[in-house]
This record gives sequence, C-alpha cells and structure tokens, in this order.
Amino acid sequence: MDFAAVCLMIVLAPLAAALVAGLGGRYVGRAGAHTVCIAGVAISFAGSAWILARMLGGAAVFNENVYTWGVSDGLAMNIGFLVDRLSALMMTVVSFVSLAVHVYTIGYMRDDPGYARFFAYISLFTFAMLMLVMSNNFLQLFFGWEGVGLVSYLLIGFWYKRPTAIFANYKAFIVNRIGDFAFIVAIAIIAAYMSSLDYTEVFQRIPRAIGHDLFLTPGEPSKVITVICVGLFIGAMGKSAQVPLHVWLPDSMEGPTPISALIHAATMVTAGIFMVARLSPLFEMSPDALHFIVVIGATTALFMGLLGLVNNDIKRVVAYSTLSQLGYMTAALGAGAYGAGIFHLMTHAFFKALLFLAAGSVIIAMHHEQDMRRMGGLRKYLPVTYWTCLVGALALIGFPGLSGFFSKDIIIEALHHSRTEGAGYAYWCALIGVFVTALYSFRLVFMTFHGRERMDEHTREHLHESPWVVTAPLIALAIPSIAIGWLTVGPVVFGDFFAGALAQAPDGPIVVLGEEFHGPAAFMLHAFGSPAVYLALAGVVAAWYLYLKRPELPDRIAARFSRTYRLLVNKYYFDWFNENVVAAGVRNFGTSLWKRGDETVIDGWLVNGSARAVAALSAAVRHVQSGYLYHYAFAMIIGLSLLLGWLLLRS
Repeated sequence: MDFAAVCLMIVLAPLAAALVAGLGGRYVGRAGAHTVCIAGVAISFAGSAWILARMLGGAAVFNENVYTWGVSDGLAMNIGFLVDRLSALMMTVVSFVSLAVHVYTIGYMRDDPGYARFFAYISLFTFAMLMLVMSNNFLQLFFGWEGVGLVSYLLIGFWYKRPTAIFANYKAFIVNRIGDFAFIVAIAIIAAYMSSLDYTEVFQRIPRAIGHDLFLTPGEPSKVITVICVGLFIGAMGKSAQVPLHVWLPDSMEGPTPISALIHAATMVTAGIFMVARLSPLFEMSPDALHFIVVIGATTALFMGLLGLVNNDIKRVVAYSTLSQLGYMTAALGAGAYGAGIFHLMTHAFFKALLFLAAGSVIIAMHHEQDMRRMGGLRKYLPVTYWTCLVGALALIGFPGLSGFFSKDIIIEALHHSRTEGAGYAYWCALIGVFVTALYSFRLVFMTFHGRERMDEHTREHLHESPWVVTAPLIALAIPSIAIGWLTVGPVVFGDFFAGALAQAPDGPIVVLGEEFHGPAAFMLHAFGSPAVYLALAGVVAAWYLYLKRPELPDRIAARFSRTYRLLVNKYYFDWFNENVVAAGVRNFGTSLWKRGDETVIDGWLVNGSARAVAALSAAVRHVQSGYLYHYAFAMIIGLSLLLGWLLLRS
C-alpha cells in the first residue's frame, strides 16, 4: 500500500466523519453519528498501526509534499507528511486514545441533546492533532496547532448554557493566543533567515541563523537561534500549559469528561512536547533556551502538583496531575533527554486517559457529583472502575514495573546527569514531586473508593457499575498502562528507535544512562537504590494515614498552616492577578483609549472639532455676503489695493 495514500486516509477519515456527524447529524441520527465517527477514528488507528509496524520493520522515512498551497517571493508553502518513527508513535497513541474516548462517549453522553455535535467535535479534534504530528513543515504545523486550539474552545464550552463553561473556553482561547503570538513570530523569523518552512531544509540551514543577532531591546543583542527557540517554546507553554500560561487547563474541566481525557492525555497538551522534540535540532543549538525550558518544566512539575493536594473536585485533581506530568516532560526536553520526554508522553497518554475516564465513570454513578467529599466507599459498587483507576494511580506514581515507573524514573535520572544549566534545580523539584504525586493520587483513591460512604441516601440506592461502553475503554487503557513501559523502554529510550528523528548530544544524559542499561528488570532493581521509589511509598502511606486512618487531620493541618493553605486554594493567586491586574489593566487602557483617544481626540477634536471650526468660519464669512452693491464695490477696491501693494513690494 502506498504511504501517501495511507497518510491521506489517516487524516481524512476523522475529518469526513466529523463533517457527516456535524452537518448531517439530524439525518443519520445518534447511532449513525457515533458509528461513522468511531469508524473514522478506527480507520486512522488501523492506518497508524500499519505505518508503525512498517517503520519497526525497517521502512524508510516518508517525507513528501501532497500539494503546494501557495508560493510567495520564492517561499513555498506546502501541505505534506513526514512519517518517521517519532510521528508514527504519536499517530498510533493519538488515534488509539481517541478511539477509546469515542467508544466511552457513547455511554457518557447518551442523554445529551448535543450528542451528534459532540462526536463531530472530537473527530475534528483528532483530525487537527493528526495533521499537527504528521506535518513536514511549519505551515501545516501551525494549521494543526490552531486547529486543536479552535476545537478545544468549542469542546470546553460544549455546554454553552453554563456561564462557567463559557468563561473557561474564553480563558483557554485567550491564554493560548498569547503563546501562539510568540509561536508565529518565531515561525516568521525562521522563514526570514532560513528562506524555507520545510523542516528538513530549515535544519540544514541552521548555520544561517547562528552568529546573527536581533535587537529586541535597544543595545541588548539576542541570538537569532535563541529568539526562535524561546518563541517556539512560549507557544508550547500555552498549548502544554506551563507556568505561567497554565491557568486555562484546570478550568477546561467545565467540558464533558471525554474531552477532558482527550485534551489532557494524548492530544492538545502534548502538542507542545511533541513540537519541541520534533524541532530538537533547533533547540540543541541554544543552551539558553534549554535552560529556560528546564526551569519552567521543573517549576510546573512541583508547584502545580501541590495544588492537587487541596482540590476536592475529582476531575480537577486529575487535571493538576496533568499539569505536573507535563512539567516532567518539559524538564526532560530542557535537559536534552528528548527520547525520555516522548516516552513519558506515550506512557502518560494511557494512564492519564484511564484516570480521566475512571473519574467520568464515578461521576456517572454519582449522578454528576464531582466533589470527593461527598463520595467514599465506592469500591464495592464500582469494582471495574476501582481496579482500573487503581492501575492508573499506580502507574502515575511510578509503581515499579508499571509504565509510569520507567518513564518517570528515566526523567529523574536524566535530570541528575544533565549538563543543562538549571538541571540541578529541576532534579530536586522532580524528586519532591514524586512524593507530592503519590500523596494527591492516593488522596483521590482513598477519598473516592475507601472509607465511609458520604453520599446521600438517594445516590447510594442507585449506585451501580457503569455500562460496558464505559468500562471496556477503561480495561483497554489499563493494559498498556501496565505493560507498555516494560515492553518498550529499551528500544524507545536507550535503543535506536528515534535514530534520525531526534537530536541527541553525544554526551547527553540518555547516552550516559544507556551505557548502564541492561534491560527493564535490571533497571527496576537499580531504581530501588534511588530515593524516588521510597518517596512514592512515603506519599502513599501519608495519604493512607491522613485520609483513612486520621481523616480529621487534613482540616487541622489546613487550619494550622492557613496562609499556605489559602495560597494553594487560590492557586498562587495567578487567576486573581490575571483578572485584577492584567485584565483590569487592559480594560482600563482600552477605556482610556476609548474615552480620551476616540471620544476626545478623534470624535471631539478631529471630527466634531473640524466641523465646529468650519461652522465658525462660515458664520464669520457669511457676514461678507450682505447683498449691498456698495459693500461688494468697497471690498473689490480694498482687494485691488492689497494686490497692487503686494506687486509693488515685490518689484
């Protein structure tokens, strides 16, 4: 089968399904909408799996343009596909998680009046993400980048009659525009200096940018390559929700749970991670950019994880977990361990989608109650949900042998061995984050599934396990959450899986760690000599003691450390600062421009002022038009005298 045809099939199948469900939903009905969308994503998954198998079998990298969208001053803007092992892995993960979410949606959204519309949106979302990961140029990358941003706006605000949902989707859209502005400026600089938007050509022309400076501020030169990389990463900070552009992600929980899983597991928030890895030849040329990346990632990993300790909304706890894990991935990229970052992206996609869908199953059983303080003891009512959620939580905290253990431990070791400036700070943040992750993860498990039952009697009477369309995707995601790390850690991280796809410094941390890698079993045994495993165990024990053994203690601790507790509850006051300083400042500035600029200067002085001046001049001049002949003769004589006088003076 032709690679180009398969690539087109992979991206166009979910697009066609979205069009059918979105434009023809009233004709095909609810069953028709979910059937065509699931079929479209299943085709994408089958094609992606076929391509991945071919790549593993030794197939050559496929890099071809499908058509030329336009040419401007010699700059070709093409639509094409780059399929190597990096993109093949991403395509498979994205389409598999999307397929699981599509099936799950049948059960979760079965009573929603916007059923067909929702399926159209998530299929369109899958199309945009696949276009992003398969692109071979910056134009198509930006198309997919903006596509996932636009559809996320539609999905977060899907329940558009809720004011909180509308606020959340506006917030996501605006925050992402901040990052996207820097992103497109970086692409413009690439086009200016490299005279191309094609990845391969840009990488070959990197020497054109090295040694050149840009003067962003007077007298302060900045290296062009650093400006490009920092601009691209600021775009990633928006999409992948890194501090301080993280504020949109927790509020995106206002959307239905299936889209929370899709956005936060394998698609939109991983777009920035994938982009930095794909463009690693650029980032390797800028140590300053890598230093910036590793510090931002480590800060996000630790400080966003702390917020999961004080939140009581089950979905938001998982959302803060996503923020923290994205920080781990970002820190790995900044440390030069691109393979480790992508490996954690892959494992995280499975167990994080699992946790979100398990949370959704709990919400269904609890009649859309999301406050964990009103749950408890659900283990006996929801056995499949409980055990799959437990698998996801264990993978998240890095339980030895599970997928998250390998990927997280490699990142911590990579930070420990990295020579990037700031990697030492990142290492300690990552280690402390292990304890925090275990604490908030098992806080969720214990408060939801263990302890005394805290729900009302009506809810208790109607508790039962979710239908198979909900539990089957949980089981499907639990399997790779258990096994994928053990099976793939060797070739993906320490082998030649990403050879040619990712830049790798000869003395980079993964190369150093690879010299000591002797298989997953030996790696797991070696991990018991590092503090990460014991910190995770300490976090689980602390959660058990605080939320099962002594459940009154958390309130006492909150009262004892009230200032710290308020700081965490108010999310470090980022939202307060944005709303009361940034947004208020912009509104005041806009009001000032309106009142003083528009009303006073433009309307008052220029428009109305010129009209008043003309009216005043006309009122004065009209007195000359008296209608008396002798007035006109007198005026003519005066005028003639003045003219003669002027002529005499000139002569």
